[in-house]
Amino acid sequence: MQTLSNPSRRNFLKIAAATSGGLLLGFNWTESEAAVASAPLKGVAVPGVDFNSYLSINPQGMITILSPNPEVGQGIKTAFPIIVAEELDADWKNVIVEQAPLDTTKFERQVAGGSGSIPHSWERLRVAGATARQMLMEAAAKRWKVPVSECSTSNGFVLHTGSNRKLGYGELANDAAKIPVPEDVKLKEIKDFKLIGQTIRNVDNPGIITGKPLFGLDFHREGMLIGMMQRPAFGYKLKSVDSAAAKAMPGIVNVVTIDNSVAVVGKSTWQVKKAKDALKIEWKKADNLESTDDHNRLFKEMLDSSSTTVRRKDGDVETAFKNAAKVVKAEYQCPFLPHSPLEPMNFFAHVKADSAELVGPSQTPEAARNQTAKLLNLPPEKVTVQLTRMGGGFGRRLNTDFVIEAAKVSKAVNAPVKLMWTREDDMTGGIYRPAVRYRFEAALDAQGNMIGYKLRGASINAGNATREDNFPSGAVDHLLIDSIDHKSPITTGPWRAPITNFLAFAEQAFLDEVAHAAGKDPVQFRLELLDKAKKNPVGKITYDIDRMRGVIELAAEKSGWGKKKGVAQGFSVYFSHRSYVAQVGEVVVEKGKPVLKKVYSAADCGVVINQSGAQQQVRGCVVDGIGHAMYGNITFKDGIPQQKNFNEYKLIRMNEIPEIDVHFVKNEIEPTGLGEPSLPPAGAAVANAIFKATGKRLYNQPFVQTEVFKGVS
Repeated sequence: MQTLSNPSRRNFLKIAAATSGGLLLGFNWTESEAAVASAPLKGVAVPGVDFNSYLSINPQGMITILSPNPEVGQGIKTAFPIIVAEELDADWKNVIVEQAPLDTTKFERQVAGGSGSIPHSWERLRVAGATARQMLMEAAAKRWKVPVSECSTSNGFVLHTGSNRKLGYGELANDAAKIPVPEDVKLKEIKDFKLIGQTIRNVDNPGIITGKPLFGLDFHREGMLIGMMQRPAFGYKLKSVDSAAAKAMPGIVNVVTIDNSVAVVGKSTWQVKKAKDALKIEWKKADNLESTDDHNRLFKEMLDSSSTTVRRKDGDVETAFKNAAKVVKAEYQCPFLPHSPLEPMNFFAHVKADSAELVGPSQTPEAARNQTAKLLNLPPEKVTVQLTRMGGGFGRRLNTDFVIEAAKVSKAVNAPVKLMWTREDDMTGGIYRPAVRYRFEAALDAQGNMIGYKLRGASINAGNATREDNFPSGAVDHLLIDSIDHKSPITTGPWRAPITNFLAFAEQAFLDEVAHAAGKDPVQFRLELLDKAKKNPVGKITYDIDRMRGVIELAAEKSGWGKKKGVAQGFSVYFSHRSYVAQVGEVVVEKGKPVLKKVYSAADCGVVINQSGAQQQVRGCVVDGIGHAMYGNITFKDGIPQQKNFNEYKLIRMNEIPEIDVHFVKNEIEPTGLGEPSLPPAGAAVANAIFKATGKRLYNQPFVQTEVFKGVS
């Protein structure tokens, strides 16, 4: 077992004998000390103590675990409790999971983003469960008058080795609450895990299946009003509004102008929607009115510009290209994309004179609270945030604009309001994935070795559109990576696997083309580059060469790479969000058109917490990556988005989803994130398979608009 020892752990764990009996355990994310305090067993915080979560055990042996992080479909509400329950040696059927509200006095990182929740919390959660387990054993040993070394635990019981006696956790909870917090706790060896690595159903499944009110759109408060807003297109500002007709409609309480938008507030969703449609608004130009044609022109200018920012330069790039036996060049472009979650943006706000209550789906509840507090000139502790489950987020709910809007509307009408976005609002309201164009160049010597590599990223509101230290950096003697960005009034932000969601496609499609130009197998070509990086690295290497090699070999093995007849295979591998994923796409040609049949995905994300959740994350990423590469596209005309709903913006359909075969590298590395890493390589695995099947390369997304798919609907 691993032993964690720290003489200053007194502030890390807090225990309490609850008034109703039982053990209440809270733990602080930032400190490693522990102390004793008291509190009732109903989620009431210990005053003046920072917690991150509570583990409670009642006299009946039921264990309640509060999960602090936002649940956006990534399964964190199930995974966190599994980790705690594993080290506690709990019986999973006796575990109750509840969503914790925002509380920065107890929790540290209440964020759903960057695939970072599990990596951040892994050890903290294990220590919390292991500490409670140790205290329960000590309580049992004291009752039996035996050394604690003679005690063990299993499935919610403390066992005595010498006499076969056992006591349930519920029977020991009160006594355990009086035990001093141990200075040293032993964590399980990975080989001894009973819950971690198994297939465990999502704790919200029963509620989802039976239609329980779990999501933000489900939230209802007696007496609340419904609000909707009409917002300007990009580059416009409000000039005038005629709201007379809207105000006269049934159920409408008020129509108010807020900043550059108009809010309609009423008693029901339909009434408010109809009144919003009845508004007569005049807009005026306030900024550049950009169109997709302008963006295409800007991309060409940026790629040819001399005003770029060099992100990385190794060796003598100019000489390498001058002396190359062969040079391969290619450009790749992706459009803006909305996040298009199934549940549009929404939030409930009740602003009062000296406080505010917020309820809804947010990936960043602390930011929502702090920005609301600043808006209302209130101390942050006067603003409460209760989280609901999210019907998709993909980075969109990292932003707080919809929360702030709800607070503004509530304040303006002096009433509790649930602000709701329509699908059209959601798709045209901005915070898109940035549009990007990449230019790649590779220099090959006479033996087909890549001796030079160039990448330029030209983007619109992306900042640095490269990941300059990712593979193949470190594996090429002469390398230049630079970027240039255009500032646009079109708002952008994180979109699932930011930047890498398209960069991986472009890079891996290009490396496939380079491999063919070099006369080498695409898998072997990448392995040779990794060998070069390991034996003769150039500059710094920020990725783990062995882990990348491991997923490449696993994907090749599971897919039967190069051994199948009647199917065209394409390969891709990528490192992002601390994890490694290799994928193989399989395509056949039917009636003259390429059809994707299967995708193999091999992932190294360290220890897999829950096989069910992990499988779903990989499959969801693959579907997301393929679907948006194939179909996703938002275009603009004079600042106005041209696609406003799913009749104009296509998502992948059920009958278009291929079979997805998922495999994980088995190791004992601490978990390294899984909500995003399987998306980036998906597009290239498909595109490279399509090339193998048709002989035609795909350079731009969406694929369906290219010549290869002409006539495919």
